Order: sequence, then structure tokens, then C-alpha cells
Amino acid sequence: MYFAEGIPYVLVMTVSVIMYKSMGLSNDAIAFYTSWLYLPWVIKPLWSPLVDLAKTKRWWITSMQLLIGGGLAAVALTLPTEWYFKGSLAVLFLLAFSSATHDIAADGFYMLGLKDDEQAFYSGIRSTFYRIAMVVGQGLMVWLAGMWSRSMGVHVAWSIVFIIAAGIFVALAGWHFFALPKPIEDKNKSFSFSELGRLFLTFFTKKDIALIVSFILLFRLGEAQLGKISQLFVMDSVEKGGLGLPIEQIGVIYGTIGVIALLVGGVIGGMLVARDGLKKWLWPFVAAMNVPNLVYVYFAYAQPQNLILICSGVALEQLGYGLGITAFMLYMIEVSKGEYKTAHYALCTGLMAAGMMIPGMWSGGLQEAVGYENFFLLVCVCTLPGFALTALVKKQLADKKS
Repeated sequence: MYFAEGIPYVLVMTVSVIMYKSMGLSNDAIAFYTSWLYLPWVIKPLWSPLVDLAKTKRWWITSMQLLIGGGLAAVALTLPTEWYFKGSLAVLFLLAFSSATHDIAADGFYMLGLKDDEQAFYSGIRSTFYRIAMVVGQGLMVWLAGMWSRSMGVHVAWSIVFIIAAGIFVALAGWHFFALPKPIEDKNKSFSFSELGRLFLTFFTKKDIALIVSFILLFRLGEAQLGKISQLFVMDSVEKGGLGLPIEQIGVIYGTIGVIALLVGGVIGGMLVARDGLKKWLWPFVAAMNVPNLVYVYFAYAQPQNLILICSGVALEQLGYGLGITAFMLYMIEVSKGEYKTAHYALCTGLMAAGMMIPGMWSGGLQEAVGYENFFLLVCVCTLPGFALTALVKKQLADKKS
């Protein structure tokens, strides 16, 4: 189920960027339009009560998987056409809504289908399978598209990749229809709009809510721009200031080596926080997330062609990101505690998605205006608000503990 949760997200948010770049679109257009694809994850708390109210989580999971499979096939059909960009972007937007809805149902079903001790036991396993989905989507599928592009052309190659993804999802929906358990608790619940209003009110009247919202929105201000442009930079020709790597190598570097480093960072981060607490590791993890952005400053100025050096730099940046995102997610869990912890966590993740979407929209135009060298320097400058807010958050955690 968590493999199925990861595939559409990585295809919509990461692979689409690589695909459009390989088709010759500008960085400005790619960054602006693909950033809009974050919107369903930003606003998913608005319809999450519907998933709780209507039908069962199991029904939503299998239905969304069939819908995602159909959407992936529709993307494949648009890519060989003259209107491929508008057509595929529209379908990807619908896919994003389906994927966000699947996320809501899957996370709820996980809590219903497993006992408390089983939830703890399988938490690492579900995270692992989500990362496997990233390897398959961002690694294998990108590599296949790069290889097939040479003989079939870019548009046909990507079309075949999305057809394969569609087939995987139809198979997953069929498997889950029979294999997923049927918990007694997975049933329709009573719901009122007054309760929904109370849910939002209790979140936005939390103590230090201004700090909470500011930290969630600004913590990834630099990373949001780096993540949108980094792979475009690696793909761009040396003459344009990039590294000029072929698509298949990017699939290996980011989809395999990068994902493994990210997973290692997450595992190590979780172990250290479990042992010593978030307060102790907050500053080191924030530094680990932001300081390695300097790797891309070096890449932009030196334009290295040594593949081992490039892989090492990407691995270092992703390892640090894994540590930083662990602290970030645990902070959101901490501030979500209370009567509506599941819904409040969904609100936090919506704010997190907004913090990625908005900076991503301007990142492409900014890069084209100032060039890669100055852009990555500005990314480093954009990490300063996160550092400043971290000092306040650490004090907040200390006051809460006392």
C-alpha cells in the first residue's frame, strides 16, 4: 500500500520535471507549472473529513488506485500529441488529487488495520517501501526513459514508461481488493460541520501558532527552490551552465544513490532523536539539511565532469536532507498532539506542501534571470530564515518540556 502511495507522488512531483526538461521546455515554465501540482497536497485537509465520512478507507484506497492507473494511461496518450504539455499537465493535476486522497485513506487505514504495537513495528517497513517506490519511479523509470529515448524518441519513450506505471497500478488495485484486511473499525462515522469548525479553531488557537506556521512555511525555503532546479541544472548543457548529464545517469544518481542516502539519513535521524530527544538534535539536523546546499554552489562554479564526485555531492546533500526532514516531521507530530492529532497533522502537512509549492513557482524564473551560480548562492541565503526560526523553536520545545 505504501509502495502504491509513493509511485504517483514521485511521478507527479519529481519525474515530471525531468520529463519536461528532456522535451526541451524552459526552467521557468517547468518550475512554475509543476509547482502548481503541489496544490492538492496543500488543500487535502479540506476534503479529508469526506474520506472519513463516506464509504470505507479500503474502498477509497482501491478506487483511487484504479483512478490513478487510468490517469497514468491518459498521460501516456497525451505525450505523443502536439498538445502534450497542456494535456499531460492537466491529467497530472487530476492525478495529484487522486494521490492526495489515496494518502488520506492509506494513513487512516494503517491506523485502523494494525494494533498500536504493530503500527510501531511496521513504521520502518512502510517507510522503506515508500523509498522503494522512489527508486522505481525516480530511478528505474527515468533510466528506462533515457535508454528508450535514443531509439524511440523522447515522447514515445516517456509514453511507454507511463503505460508501464498504469499497468502496475491496475495490478495493485486488483491485489489490494483481495489482500487488504477488513477492520471492523473501518466504517462510516458521524460527522458535523460544527465539529469541523472546532477542528480548525483548535489548531489555529494553539499556543505559539504564529511561530508554528512560520517555521513550517519557511523551514524549507531554500530546499524548495533547490529541489525544483537541481536536476534541471544537472541535465542542462555545460554551455548553459549545467553539468550536461544524460537522463539515464540522472535516474541512477538521484533515483538510486540519492534515495539510499536519503533513507540512511532518515534512519540515523530517527534513531538519534529516539535516544536523545528532538531538542538536542534540532540544531545539528537543521545545519545538516542546509549547509550541504553549498555542494551545488561548487557544482555551478566548477562544473565537474567526474561522475564519482557528482554522485558523492548529491549523496551528501540527500543524506543531510534526510536528517533535516526527520527533525521537521517530528516537530509537526509534536505540535499536532491533542484531541485532533490526525487532522492537525494533516493541516501541518498542508502548510508544509505550501512551503514547497510557492518558492518552487518562482525558482525557475529566478534561475533564468541570475544564472545557476547566483541562483544556488541565493538558495543558501534563503536558508537563513529557517536558522533564525530554529532558535525560537528550540526555546519553544524547552518551555514545553519544562
